[in-house]
Amino acid sequence: MDILTLNCGNSTIKYELYNWDSKKVIAKGIVERVGIGDSYIIHDVSGRNVYHESYECPDFHAAVRRIVKLLTNVDYDGVTALENIAAVGHRIVHGGEKFTGSVLIDDGVIESIKAVKHLAPMHSAGNIAGLEAAREILPDIPQVAIFDTAFHQTMPDYAYIYALPYEWYEKYGVRRYGFHGTSHLYVSKRAAALLGKPAKDCNLITMHISNAGVSICAIKNGVSVDTSMGLTPLEGAVMGTRCGDIDPSIPAFIERIENLGCDGINTALTKKSGVFGITGKYTDRRDILEGIKAGNERCKLAFDVEAYRLKKYIGSYFAVVGRPDAIVFSAAVGEINCELREAALDGLESMGILLDREINCRSRSHGEELLISKVDSPVKVYIIPTDEEQVFIEDVVGILEGTYTDHLHNRYSFSSPDYKK
Repeated sequence: MDILTLNCGNSTIKYELYNWDSKKVIAKGIVERVGIGDSYIIHDVSGRNVYHESYECPDFHAAVRRIVKLLTNVDYDGVTALENIAAVGHRIVHGGEKFTGSVLIDDGVIESIKAVKHLAPMHSAGNIAGLEAAREILPDIPQVAIFDTAFHQTMPDYAYIYALPYEWYEKYGVRRYGFHGTSHLYVSKRAAALLGKPAKDCNLITMHISNAGVSICAIKNGVSVDTSMGLTPLEGAVMGTRCGDIDPSIPAFIERIENLGCDGINTALTKKSGVFGITGKYTDRRDILEGIKAGNERCKLAFDVEAYRLKKYIGSYFAVVGRPDAIVFSAAVGEINCELREAALDGLESMGILLDREINCRSRSHGEELLISKVDSPVKVYIIPTDEEQVFIEDVVGILEGTYTDHLHNRYSFSSPDYKK
């Protein structure tokens, strides 16, 4: 059977068609600029040339319809028949407190997702639009929601409650939720397999570091007990254009001076800050490294600020989980940026982290699981490429087959030491 996954953003849809019997990706792609004009599709089928088409997608309904047509219509060299698509899995950024795992979508689930859309307005609109479009276009096919926030619902209340008026939590749901849950789930299960231990016996610090979003997770006995992102993906580490942790009085201070208004302040914090804010022009860490080589002092400062913040989170999460079994770097920057990894771990030898600098410096590419600490390091350090889509697929199949309960008990194939992508 084939499983279709949809990851809908503000104006994009990433998709993947996966054949469960052969355990292979049949096709994948992305629709860009949905609803804003000059839309286009990049469609990649295994064994064929990548297909690129300009195609106006005024809304998510048009975009999903185009994806389905490319995948199923023989006139477009379709790779599956409509009746072969057993289910559609949707990445949903925010599930609030209601959803602690993936679920089969019905009208009640959609209403519950809409009830918390104010907690992630930048992401939820696309999630909901894509979900409703897929249900209209594929009405007879089961649809499953996989929530970014679900993995972190094991946090204790003292980790997720903010020291704010408690009625804000009661009335509006203001609390720490955390994100990148499927990524932290995947790499934590893989780390346990590489360590040769059951996931429930592992203490880990997992670090999802991409050019856009960065989140760190403290995992104790196999479950999330704290994470750096909060009510929104803005809190935490330094990111590409997001500020991460700051003095909360800064927005009001700048608003009074600049008269930016709430929207202006939000734009500054989410789209004009992070390493982009410090350098004035870069979000790609490779550009920052090139800038450092060229003597750009602000690139050096951005690098140092980001590495320092990562180091602080590592130290604080040691206090949360005790000495971890391993620290895991993942996502684009975490996988290829050996300089940032080394800087973040520099000086932590007394905590049992013995980085093998030679092996670390040799690893600059995606796709390889690698131990980059010394063999005798009390705390292991791994690079583990994330695979959120695999989590989507296996949750969907588990729900279809009636074997899925939650991420704690689901038997993921990638939990096996013998698993190969």
